[in-house]
Formats: sequence, structure tokens, C-alpha cells
Amino acid sequence: MEPGGAFDEMGFGAEGPRSLYRHIARWLEETPPDVLASRRAQAEYMFRRIGITFGVYGDKDAAERLIPFDIVPRVISRAEWKFLEKGLVQRVTALNLFLKDVYGARAVLKEKIVPDELILRNPSYRPEMIGHRPPHDLWVLIAGIDIVRVGESEFYVLEDNARTPSGVSYMLENREVTMRLMPDLFARHRVAPVDDYPDQLLACLRSATPRAGAEATIVLLTPGAYNSAYYEHSFLADKLGIELVEGRDLFVDRDVVYMRTTLGPRRVDVIYRRLDDEFLDPVAFNPDSMLGVPGLLGAYLAGTVTLANAIGTGVADDKAIYSYVPDLVRFYLNEEPLLKNVPTYRCREPEALKFVLARLDQLVVKEVNGSGGYGMLVGPHASAAQRELFAGKLKADPNNYIAQPTLALSTCPTSFDTGVSPRHVDLRPFVLSGADGVRIVPGGLTRVALKQGSLVVNSSQGGGTKDTWVVDDDPAVEV
Repeated sequence: MEPGGAFDEMGFGAEGPRSLYRHIARWLEETPPDVLASRRAQAEYMFRRIGITFGVYGDKDAAERLIPFDIVPRVISRAEWKFLEKGLVQRVTALNLFLKDVYGARAVLKEKIVPDELILRNPSYRPEMIGHRPPHDLWVLIAGIDIVRVGESEFYVLEDNARTPSGVSYMLENREVTMRLMPDLFARHRVAPVDDYPDQLLACLRSATPRAGAEATIVLLTPGAYNSAYYEHSFLADKLGIELVEGRDLFVDRDVVYMRTTLGPRRVDVIYRRLDDEFLDPVAFNPDSMLGVPGLLGAYLAGTVTLANAIGTGVADDKAIYSYVPDLVRFYLNEEPLLKNVPTYRCREPEALKFVLARLDQLVVKEVNGSGGYGMLVGPHASAAQRELFAGKLKADPNNYIAQPTLALSTCPTSFDTGVSPRHVDLRPFVLSGADGVRIVPGGLTRVALKQGSLVVNSSQGGGTKDTWVVDDDPAVEV
């Protein structure tokens, strides 16, 4: 454990590094500071040349910026990964069953597992989807599950992303850059590959085509070049070998979606959409949307096109619903959850609200529908004025908030001009659900809080990323 009480994954300050990190510890000892600085500069140059940027909304001075990349990889053992993988499969399976149920029989409401109002009054719940069944009952084809580590074998799910999870392009590019800059270090480990993710994603999307036996036409629907994740949209479309389209490139005729091409209209079977529900169809949802496709909802409900992820999946990654996911695992699968939730206080409950208000200096408070690190209070790091402001928000609208204890997120070695020091990290594995089952590439995107002591890893809040290595429990022999 480091002085702040967090579990250090390499073993900073311990008698010696953990066996998983012994090659990295030696590499850091043997590599002169100027060489590490050169590698960091090379990595930044490579990312700039590739064009990887992330939009920061509301920051006019840095509308497009690089997500900082740390050259020191994070290492996870194969045994640890196998445990995480089983827990992720279990969790995403339960989330898909939950979505099928809340838009179908509603057994979870009839059995009082989840309060009715948390579903039926949820802004992400789409009544239009009641009675709809997507192909193979797959609602969440692509999930990003955020995981934090707090001990040697203690992992918690921090958040479920079931709408349009992002970040996989950084996972793939991080691996590419690491292999180019540090081939010697990479060769000392047996690292599980991630480069087949595009093939797995494509297979997942193809399996969901509504036209059996037909060669599926798949497109990636983007809001456009001004979206914060546009780089990822274009990157994935290129890797998948599918068309990157905007709403104006598609049209609906007699409940069938077509793509405009130079050779005439082409029927579309699967849309990997990176557009929120409310902007998908101006006829059905937000009439002011210039991003969507008029009539898309009608085609979707008619079963002529598949959307990944399905409309209405946001109800499954609501932070209030998150607190019930362990109960959903038990209810739908009759199993005990393998991955634990962070203890969560639902401020909508009077006793929980009273508890939270009395301990704002100790808790993290989040908006139920918040994301990206916005709209949250990290109590121990907030000023008295900030806590007072949040107390007012909680009293005015308790239904909009949950609170959690401040976890001591694990740390990993991170390279700076001043040297190598530990920084807090989380992990976002990407879970793909297709007709042939659930698949996960080993590892995922490690996000790192670059500010010393900070627990906020979100890219929009100044966080960075690392390559994530899943390696054999006994690293490669000495070289």
C-alpha cells in the first residue's frame, strides 16, 4: 500500500516489486531519465501525427486536445483477468435480460426488485420500445464497464456504460504505440493481443442483422466532425471496413433504411450508432435534431434495421439503477454477483439523504445521469463552499443524486519529467454481446489521473491513458 492507503499495483515503497512488474521495475531503473523523456515526446508526436484528439466541451481554449498517454504500461495477470472476464460476462448478460424485461413482461417491477418509478419515470426509459424485441434479444451489443481496484484481489464496478461507450480506439492505438516505442520491454512479457477487437466487433454486429442469410450492410452513424469522439468514429469505421455516415446520408422509405451512394440507394441492415437516443429521429424524439434520420424509429420498430446499441438502453446505465445491478444478477441468473458494486447511497431515500448530507466531506456525490466526470462532488477534495452548494442541490432534487464512499483507487507507476511516481487508475474493458455469446478482448482502456492525489481519471477532466497488458501469471524468463 502507498502512504495514502491505496494499493500500488507495482509495489512502490514495498520490499520489492510484485512479480508481474519485475521486468518493468528493472526497465525503469535501467532507462536514463532523458531516454524516458524522449519516449514520452515520441509518443506525443505519434499521437499528434495520427490525429487522435478529444473534444472538451465548454473549453474554448482547448476545444481539441490530445489525451495524454503514459508510456509505462499497466499489468494485469491472466488469473486476475479470468476472474474479471467471468464477472463482466455475468453482469452484461444480466443487463441484457433486464432491458428485455423492462420493455416486456416487467417481472422485475412486479416482484418489487426495482421501484417502478426508477424505471417508468426515468428520462432514458423509452415507452416506444415496449413490446419490441431486437434480434436475439440483444439490447447492449457494446458495453464499457468501468472497474476500479482497491486491493490485491478487490475489484469493484464503478459504472456501467450501455449507451454509446467510447475509448476503444485509444486502447488499440495505445498498444500500437507501446509496441513501437518499447519493443524490448514488450518482448519480455507474453502479452495477450487486443488487435482483433475490430474483427470481433464486426462479427458481433453482423450476427445482429435482421435479414437472415443476407450479406449485412453495416454503417457507423456519427453526429459529425464536431463531436468529441469523432476521431474514434472515423477510426472504427476504417478498421471495420464500413461506411462512416451522418444522418443526412441515410433516409427511410416504407420503413426501410437506405444509404445514399453514387450508385444509388443501398439498403442498411445494422447501424452502429454513436448518437444519443434523443437525436436519432427528429420525428419521434427531439424535433430540433439535425443529426438524426426522420423515420428511423419506425424502421427500427418494424424490424428492418438493427441499432447497436438499442434505443432505450440508457435506463440500464443510470446510476440509480446501478445500485440494483447485484440484485438483477441474482434475479435473472440465480447467481451471486462475481463483481461487487461500490456501496451506494440513493439520495432519493430520506435516510440515505440524511446520511449523505452529514458526511459530504467524506463522500463522492454524482448525478444519476451524469457522465465524463461532470456534475459530481469529490467531498474530501472539495472546499466548504463547494460542499455547501452541493448540499443545496441535494435538498432541492435528491432523486437526481447518488453518493458513494471515496475509494482508494489503486495506483500504477507513471512517468513525468520529474521522475516516475504512482497515480490512481481505473479500467474500462469493452464487452461485446453477439448471437454466439459474449466476448471480451483481454484488458481494456486504463485511464489514469495525472494530477497527484486526484481520483478523477476522465479524459474530459485532465486524465490520461495507459496501455493495459494481460500477461501470464509467471512473466517471461529473464532476458
